[in-house]
Amino acid sequence: MSSKLHPLLEEALAAHGGHDRWRRFKGIASTIRTGGKLWELKGAPLIPVPRRATSEFHRQWTQVAPFGEPDWTMTWTPDHVEITAGDGSVIAERNNGREAFDRSFNGQWDPLNLAYFNGYAIWTYHAAPFVFGEPGYEARDVAPIENEGETLPGVAVRFPDTVHSHTREQRFYFGSDGLLRRHDYTVDVWADTPAAHFTFDYVDVDGLKYPTRRSVFAVKPDGTLDRDFNAVTIELSNYALF
Repeated sequence: MSSKLHPLLEEALAAHGGHDRWRRFKGIASTIRTGGKLWELKGAPLIPVPRRATSEFHRQWTQVAPFGEPDWTMTWTPDHVEITAGDGSVIAERNNGREAFDRSFNGQWDPLNLAYFNGYAIWTYHAAPFVFGEPGYEARDVAPIENEGETLPGVAVRFPDTVHSHTREQRFYFGSDGLLRRHDYTVDVWADTPAAHFTFDYVDVDGLKYPTRRSVFAVKPDGTLDRDFNAVTIELSNYALF
């Protein structure tokens, strides 16, 4: 762990099970059910069927199955994304996927756009906040926020420029128990739209804490949540570290 870890992150990592314990594992898998209004808006509707999402911790790699057809799988890295069939044949693939988006608010996404977005988003959710103990992440204080009667202290974390995520700097807010409650960011590939991402109902996974529900709302220009636009919902279960 970095000797310069921000004190709030040090407390949060301990509450989630510890950076040292996290480093013993190669990655994690979870079963996800995804909903929300974003997918229809982008012309990429998702049927809320259970999918198995697997991420590695120490490199950016995510795989989700099924993806599209029942026997299709998507595999993402920052430099390459592909969709393959059950027999191993490549259905579609793309290098430099981040450069391939129509970044307007209503711009449509093709299956490889969707795969790229899902890949980096799931990796971020599987790896944070533990990965902030790794070299290259920088944190600074931000003002606390109020959430359902609780004051949440927070930090702004600047990701290394080699790490693909929603945007370079993101904000993380923690409850009195040290667990992540809210995660704010703008979405580079979606018109720099500001979003507030809430996490709920944590479970213990071999000593590490992970949420079983996630809910993301767009944020209005005045900073309030757009409750009419629940962009993404995720139910997570059957976590397994490996």
